Amino acid sequence: MKIPPRLRRALTRFPRDTAFLALGAPLHLLTGFLLFMIFGSIWEIIEGADANAPIILGFLVALTVLCVPALTLAHRWRFRQLLGIDIPHPGWRQPARQFGYHCLAGALFGTLEALVTALLLAGVTATLSSVWIYALPWQWRIDHLDTTQAAYLTVAGLLVLAAVPSASTALVRLECQVIPPLLGHNREADLARRVEDLTESRAGAVDAADAERRRIERDLHDGAQQRLVSLALNLGLAKATLTNLPPEAREVINTAHREAKEAIEDLNNLVRGLHPSVLDELGLDAALSGLAARAPLPVRLKVDLPRRPAPPVEAVAYFVVSEALTNIAKHAHDATRADVTATLLGEILRLTIADDGPGGATPLRGSGLTGLAQRVRSVDGTFRLSSPVGGPTTMSVELPCQN
Repeated sequence: MKIPPRLRRALTRFPRDTAFLALGAPLHLLTGFLLFMIFGSIWEIIEGADANAPIILGFLVALTVLCVPALTLAHRWRFRQLLGIDIPHPGWRQPARQFGYHCLAGALFGTLEALVTALLLAGVTATLSSVWIYALPWQWRIDHLDTTQAAYLTVAGLLVLAAVPSASTALVRLECQVIPPLLGHNREADLARRVEDLTESRAGAVDAADAERRRIERDLHDGAQQRLVSLALNLGLAKATLTNLPPEAREVINTAHREAKEAIEDLNNLVRGLHPSVLDELGLDAALSGLAARAPLPVRLKVDLPRRPAPPVEAVAYFVVSEALTNIAKHAHDATRADVTATLLGEILRLTIADDGPGGATPLRGSGLTGLAQRVRSVDGTFRLSSPVGGPTTMSVELPCQN
């Protein structure tokens, strides 16, 4: 006979659920009993029936307060050992929530757990009535019981036992949903702490990426760039001194010399795009002035920075302006000028890049705007773009500068 999977799972969980509920009943009912005694002492104080009632009340309240942390630890152990659920330690910041659970919800769960446990015991007792009935005195059985009544008890016990696994499973599920959030960390506190951890880890990633860009810039400047410069000098020297070579050889040297100089220029542009040294040495004002001077169209620059922002923010601001001017040169072919404004207002660095081109800029056209927005969001900044068809195009970026 094949047992259905659902019934097999229920039978497998039944001993575990039963032990879980049987252990939880006394723990829950203990606080219910203490609460009942506290209410009784308060009533005696109101009635004035016992002069020692205030002392008893103080003792019961102190005992309840002392029991709450111990009961919390016991419930955490019960969930961990029997259900494999680890309830985080609540610490000492939320005693009121724990106290309220143990004294109010705990009493309700204790009653339900005791009821399910009592039904289980009653079902087992009734099912085995045909066995234990023979342990009673013979004359008592003749006077009070017969085989028909024993059969009825057995059938009733089987029905109760059939219903108990579903009831215990439902109660265990209910406790798993209610108890861990109440006895563990507050969900809002966990989310706030998670946000703080993610913010710190993202800031570390941004700093690490910025440091890596600086390292690449140094390696290119001190390594590949110097080798290219040396190669260009040697080719220039060969071009100037080897005058008796065939025309074909001189043309090869001229071409190699020209390509070496172009490679140096491309590498210089790449290094400046990664992290220009002037940004570290003189700050964002000087770095933006260099960008404006090298732009292929006139750029009107206005910078108002009473102090230097943090290095990661400076790097993002430089990248935004550099990429924006590159986009204007590539895509806004009819643009005759660009305006760049960098202003530090309190703890916000505000960048505005505008041009008088035909407009219609959108991230869907592969203009690098998506990468710009992502770079701005990496430091919790905001990115806004206004580019109606016909122009003008205005890009507004705000970067927080809290150190």
